Amino acid sequence: MLSRLSRLPRPGFLALCALPIAALFAVVGVAPLPYAVAQPGMTADVLGTDKGRQVITIGGTPTRTTEGQLRMTTIEATGPSADVDLGDVVDGWFRADRAVLPREAVYPSGESDKEIEKHNVQDMVQSQNSATTAALGYLGKDPASADVRLHLADVGGPSAGLLFALGIVDKLDGDGSGGDLTGGRTIAGTGTITDDGDVGPVGGVSLKTQAAGRDGATVFLVPKAECRDARAELPGGMRLIPVTTLKGAVSALRSLEQGGDVPGC
Repeated sequence: MLSRLSRLPRPGFLALCALPIAALFAVVGVAPLPYAVAQPGMTADVLGTDKGRQVITIGGTPTRTTEGQLRMTTIEATGPSADVDLGDVVDGWFRADRAVLPREAVYPSGESDKEIEKHNVQDMVQSQNSATTAALGYLGKDPASADVRLHLADVGGPSAGLLFALGIVDKLDGDGSGGDLTGGRTIAGTGTITDDGDVGPVGGVSLKTQAAGRDGATVFLVPKAECRDARAELPGGMRLIPVTTLKGAVSALRSLEQGGDVPGC
């Protein structure tokens, strides 16, 4: 077959080859593919309100009025049952504000949309509990002395833990010297958190920095292990600060406010 094709004039060869290729694209172009497409999602100021409710409310102990913003960041991805075709994949490959990922890398295999949503809600609740424990522990406060409640609608997963913890610290103690932890800036970030205040990686940071830049952030707190990914599509003028612990994040923000040395990616 190859020798026969090789004897055809080039236009004939191309035309003949185009037939099976065109047929392949016609089939694959409409067939679902095992990928998910992600893009920058919403951000929310944990020091502010969400759908008319304060994101962080604290009772039983005095709180501060804060300035500036601490914005948690998200990505949006096609669901596990969504049909992603060749056009979606090709479009995602050529756009900086899209990421094409194997579906199993985003969602556990075999789980339905409802099961994944349930897990995301559970992860969010655990993240909020850990953020509260870490923040009060950092401040040396007895958990029984503060009634901390966190509210953020339509968001799941554990990646807002660091920002929740920083928001609690800012509302209770600010920068520790009477000022705001944000220094009046719009600061965004991402990262899981443990009860002990350790910050962990989350994935999708290059999309989250874009979401943060879109919503006015000039500083982005990123888990140190994900510095390289965060630099990939970094918006102009945005400063990256790597963190590994809540204590380190607070220290970096204090140094930023005071004009001191601040770590960078």
